[in-house]
Amino acid sequence: MTSGHPHETARDLMSPGAECIGAHETLDRAAQLMRNSDVGSLPVCGPDERVKGIITDRDIVIKCIAAGHDPSKVTAGELAGGLVFVTPDTSVDEALTKMEENQIKRLPVLENDRIVGMISESDLARHLPDAQLAEFMHHVYARG
Repeated sequence: MTSGHPHETARDLMSPGAECIGAHETLDRAAQLMRNSDVGSLPVCGPDERVKGIITDRDIVIKCIAAGHDPSKVTAGELAGGLVFVTPDTSVDEALTKMEENQIKRLPVLENDRIVGMISESDLARHLPDAQLAEFMHHVYARG
């Protein structure tokens, strides 16, 4: 596990204002949104704008295209994976532990079930000391 700065929170790490894709939107639309926003994942929101899951660029490639499905016919809601998230007041250590345990590189930050930000590897690289970042990378990438 990493050890860092218990006084810092997810709010200190996150990039604010992550854009949701509607659960009814198709994966080709999700891919376009990712390209236009230069991100590798999107929170998936229902009609009430509450986050239902998350999809990644890798999900689209592996679970849709490589499986022989048409991304213009599969919706984001159909592909949205289990939702692992933190709140803005979650400690940095707890957020990192969650990412390590779930082997995820992007972590939504939710408040009242609505997206307020996203923590990504680039956020970690900007905010963590090199040794702590290296330890995180080892935990997330070194597992088989």
